[in-house]
Amino acid sequence: MPAGSERTGDSVPVGTSEAGRSWIDTEVAGCQLGDQRLSKRLRLLLRQLEQAAGAPLPLACQDWANTKAAYRFLSNERFSEDALLAGHFQATADRFASTSGMVLVVQDTTEFSFRWAKRETIGAIGRVPNGLDRNGKPRIRTQCGLLMHGSLAVTRDGLPLGLTAVQFWSRKAFKSTNELKRHVNPTRVPIEDKESVRWLSSLRQSTRLLGDPGRCVFVGDRENDIYEFFCAAREAGTHFLIRTCVDRLADDGHRTVARMMARVPVSGQHTVEVPDAKGRPATAILQLRFRRLHILPPIGKQKRYPALDLTVIHAFEAKKPRGRARIEWKLVTDLTVNSVRSAVEKLRWYAQRWKIESFHKVLKSGCHVEAARLRTAERLTKLIALFCILAWRVFWTTMVARAAPCTPTKAVLTKTEVVLLDRTVRDRPSTPAAATLARYLTKIACLGGYLARARDPPPGIIVMWRGWSRLTDMMLGADAMQQKCG
Repeated sequence: MPAGSERTGDSVPVGTSEAGRSWIDTEVAGCQLGDQRLSKRLRLLLRQLEQAAGAPLPLACQDWANTKAAYRFLSNERFSEDALLAGHFQATADRFASTSGMVLVVQDTTEFSFRWAKRETIGAIGRVPNGLDRNGKPRIRTQCGLLMHGSLAVTRDGLPLGLTAVQFWSRKAFKSTNELKRHVNPTRVPIEDKESVRWLSSLRQSTRLLGDPGRCVFVGDRENDIYEFFCAAREAGTHFLIRTCVDRLADDGHRTVARMMARVPVSGQHTVEVPDAKGRPATAILQLRFRRLHILPPIGKQKRYPALDLTVIHAFEAKKPRGRARIEWKLVTDLTVNSVRSAVEKLRWYAQRWKIESFHKVLKSGCHVEAARLRTAERLTKLIALFCILAWRVFWTTMVARAAPCTPTKAVLTKTEVVLLDRTVRDRPSTPAAATLARYLTKIACLGGYLARARDPPPGIIVMWRGWSRLTDMMLGADAMQQKCG
C-alpha cells in the first residue's frame, strides 16, 4: 500500500518525504471523534489494516493489547461510521474542487453476507435456498448480513476521486413496506417509505458535500430508474444519466417512450469492443437514436410531481450476434444531446458506472469484508467504513497509472519503496527509462503476479492488491534489517 502523500492543486495527490504527512493523515484529517486518543487510534488501526491487507483483525493488530483496543474502538458508541468517513468525504470534496469540468458520481448497492451471523444481532437481507430436504424440496434459510449503498466520484477519464456518500441498512427497517406492497400499488407508496429512498438521500448528501451540483452527473443502472430521483436532481440543480427500464408515458400521455423512439430515425453508429461467449474480444456496431421528449410521471404520482423534458438515448445492435446477448442500452438524461458525438460521449460516461462494481470487488475480494467475525452490526459497519478508505486507495493507485501515467512516483511511493522495487523487479529492455508512476505501479503489479507482456492489458485490481501486500511485507523486513544493523 502507498505510504506518503498529500493533496495539491490537482486531482493527483503529490507525496511528501517518508517523515512527512502520510496519505492516511490526509484522509482522516476531517474526522471529529471528540477525543484526541480516538483520532490517534483511528490512524493506527488504518495503518495496521493497510499493512495486513485482507487479514483478520488479530493478524493485523499482532498482539492482544492492540486487538482489544481495536475491538473497543469499533464498539465505541460515541461515534458512528459516518464520523469515520467524514475525513475521507472532505478529502474527496477537495479533490473534486481541484478538478475541472464534469465529474461523474456513480451509485450502486451491494450486500455483505455473513453465514455465521445471527439475525437478531446483524440483520437479514433476504432468504436463499440451502440444499434440499428429505422430500426433495429446497430448504430456505434467512441470509444474514448488511446492505451498503455507495456513491463514488469519478472523473471522465475513470480516476476515482473518492466516496461522497455511504449508507448501511438491513431489510428489517422496510419489512412493513414490503408487506404493504402486496395489497397496494407500489407506485402509490411514498418514496420515503421505500428502500429506494437511498438513491435520493445519496444524491442530496453528495451535492451538499461537493458544493457544485452543476458539475455533477449522477450515473445509475436500471434500479436507479426512479421518477422521484429525476425530480430530486432537478431540485438540487444537478444532472443524471440513468439506464432506464420503465416504459413511461410521454408527450400527451397517449403514447409511451418506446413507441415514440421507434419512430426516431437512426442518427449514426458507434463501435465498441465486447467479449464473446469464450471471453475473446469482439466488435459490436451500435445504432444510435436520441430525442428530447416530454415525459410524464406515473399515473399515481401525477399530482405530486411535474412532467419533465428529458433526452432519451437508445443504443442497440441491429441483429442478434452469435455467441452472446444482443446489446441494447436505453438511457435517459436531463442533459442536452444534439449530435452523434454527444450521444457517444454519454455512452462512455455510462460505461464508467462499472467503477463502483470494481470498488465493491476490492471490498469483498481484497479486504475480505465478509470474513469479518464481529458480533454486531454496529461494529461491522465501522469496520467496513475503514475498509472503504483502504479500498478506495488501492483502486485509485490502480487507475491513476491509466488516467495519468506520467505522474511522478512521489505521488504514491516513498524513496525507500522506489529503491526496493528497483532491486526486486528488474526493468526489461522495452521499459521506458523515465521514472514515472505507471512504471513503478507495473512493478508492484508484477509482485502480485502480473506478467507484463507486450499485449497484456493494464494490471487489474486483484494483482495490484497482492502486489501492495507483498511490498508491505518487504518494507517491514527492510525496516527490521535497518534497525538490526543500526
